[in-house]
Amino acid sequence: MNRISVADQLPDVYRRLLTLNREVEAARRDADLDHAVVELVKVRASQINGCAFCTDMHAKDALSAGVTARQLAVLPTWRETLLFTPAERAALDLAESMSRLALTQHVPDEIYAAAAEVFTDDQLSVVIWAAAVIQTFNALNVTCPKPLPEQDWPI
Repeated sequence: MNRISVADQLPDVYRRLLTLNREVEAARRDADLDHAVVELVKVRASQINGCAFCTDMHAKDALSAGVTARQLAVLPTWRETLLFTPAERAALDLAESMSRLALTQHVPDEIYAAAAEVFTDDQLSVVIWAAAVIQTFNALNVTCPKPLPEQDWPI
């Protein structure tokens, strides 16, 4: 089915979303939060939400941020490995919980507390905002899919 492009239909609104994304990235730098943590959040949320475009984009960005190909390969099963730092694990757990709100209607206190234990308040805010923003992009791209770029990216 041919679907509209929400970015083309409401370009000012879409630009504001892109601006919000840039502001979250600036806050990440200001909070001295590892870029890899945020990219892992974006990839994992995109996987859960079924957004191929965002999964592809942020897997490439994750590699550039220092995430290994092996980490990306096992990301859906990250709990079963020792390949992720405590901060990455806390961020992934929080992002997964936020991505499943339609099923759970809450983020468990123990998941939030584990993230609050390894991140400063500013860093935790960035993780939460990054998860929220990528889920907005996921919802838009799953509803009105964009094709993957034709070129492959090197690993």
